[in-house]
Amino acid sequence: MSIDVLNETDEAVDELELLSCARYVLEQMRVHPQADLCIKLVDEPAMEVLHEQWMDLPGPTDVMSFPMDELRPGKEGHEPEEGTLGDIVLCPSVAGRQATEAGHAAIEEMLLLTTHGILHLLGYDHAEPEEEREMFELQRQLLLTYLATRNRPVD
Repeated sequence: MSIDVLNETDEAVDELELLSCARYVLEQMRVHPQADLCIKLVDEPAMEVLHEQWMDLPGPTDVMSFPMDELRPGKEGHEPEEGTLGDIVLCPSVAGRQATEAGHAAIEEMLLLTTHGILHLLGYDHAEPEEEREMFELQRQLLLTYLATRNRPVD
């Protein structure tokens, strides 16, 4: 699995933690082991440009996803499709503010946004209430199980 994390900001971000989370989510979603993913960290001006260009919305946002080959989660017993999953663009400064408002660490917000972005790349959406319930429950389960396995002591 090829996952690139490109930090184009001055923010100190635990890139290995983002990589580890992304790898975990992709494995749990049964994405082909040869799939490619890029996670790019950008500043607010760059995110604002992308947000306006692609969503026609003002100001920076926390995360945007840009699917490439429209890969979907693998199904048990079937070989997953190989290809390029796409790009996730995160804005650490927006994520940091959201983390403060939510009362948790900035890295936890970045892990949440990484998981959220991957689910979007895999075709999940939250435009409709039922879609939102499904996506956010899956996101919650993935993040909680990742954090639980990450914090498990090594034998």
